[in-house]
Amino acid sequence: MNLLTNPIQLLQPGTVEFGPGTIDKLGPWAKAKGYQRIFVISGAFNANRVSKLHLGGEIGLFGSVKPEPDADNLADAVAAAARFSPDLIIGFGGGSAMDIAKLVAVLCNGHQSLSDIVGPDKVTGRRIGLAQIPTTAGTGSEVGTRALVTDPATQNKWAVQSQFLLADIAIIDPDLTMSIPASITAETGVDALAHCVEAYTSVKAHPIMDVFALEGIRLIGKYLAAAVQNGNDGEARAGLALASMYGGICLGPVNTAGGHAVAYPLGTRHHISHGAANAVIFPHVLAYNAPYAEHKTAAVLRALGLDSSPKSENVSRQAYRYCEALGIEMRLLNRNVPESDLENMAREAFAIKRLIDNNPRPLSHDAILQIYRAAY
Repeated sequence: MNLLTNPIQLLQPGTVEFGPGTIDKLGPWAKAKGYQRIFVISGAFNANRVSKLHLGGEIGLFGSVKPEPDADNLADAVAAAARFSPDLIIGFGGGSAMDIAKLVAVLCNGHQSLSDIVGPDKVTGRRIGLAQIPTTAGTGSEVGTRALVTDPATQNKWAVQSQFLLADIAIIDPDLTMSIPASITAETGVDALAHCVEAYTSVKAHPIMDVFALEGIRLIGKYLAAAVQNGNDGEARAGLALASMYGGICLGPVNTAGGHAVAYPLGTRHHISHGAANAVIFPHVLAYNAPYAEHKTAAVLRALGLDSSPKSENVSRQAYRYCEALGIEMRLLNRNVPESDLENMAREAFAIKRLIDNNPRPLSHDAILQIYRAAY
């Protein structure tokens, strides 16, 4: 862990535009590239805001991405894109829309199916352009090489990882996040926090990525509460957008760990939003890992402006109060998760080895069950 002698590969979009008003650069970029048939992928809310992209040429739209998209939702998007025959795909929205956009960009030519590409490095190529425009500050998917979609039969997450999922351009305009309600701002902000913390404490942690991760945590500590209290605070919105981007950069070479594995069943089984699921789990996993990552846990707490004692009891108390103060409902009981399902959730989470194996402290089925009970 954390050795400079460990090889690492850092991939980022060919162009990253960051800052208020940068959405105005999308149209000229697309025109300069010669794109004429542009297909936008979004959820229902952003489907009504496509005019903000200021695009020329012929525009198609799939505006029905679900909050937790499954393979059927993806198939509908792929079919719609194939009928339109685009030369540029734009993901416009949160992580769900951007993940679907990545997958559509590599699947709509019909040369591969979803089953062909699940896993690492199975995509054979991409022949059309890909642009990513986030409208939330949480997932960092705009700068990442992974996409997730739910298997409707098993309710498990399928993960695709490939350099071909990386956007040609990512435009991160904090002004697009101004309309996000306080509750979603809080939950997506803790998702970004979880990305940074899990990458920072992972067994795959690396000094190159630690710089991004720790700065992302510091930005969230400085700006998340301010953005929740005043959604029109431009500096706070920009700070969160940058933190989210840093978290997304960490996900490429390092990825998340046990926290996300434990959070996933809350979304797939009980339709709790991804940000909320991570927020409910975050204090308990941070405390569980603290004895195996004392120095880094203390650094996380300091970056958030909290008491930095790495004792598990203090870590749990400080992180819980931090999330609760943002207005997040932190009890699974109050989110209508039946106690009788905790065992099934623990079994599903434990099976997500691609993340469980990254955790700094070994996570058994029983340990995961105890985390759920602590969160209940």
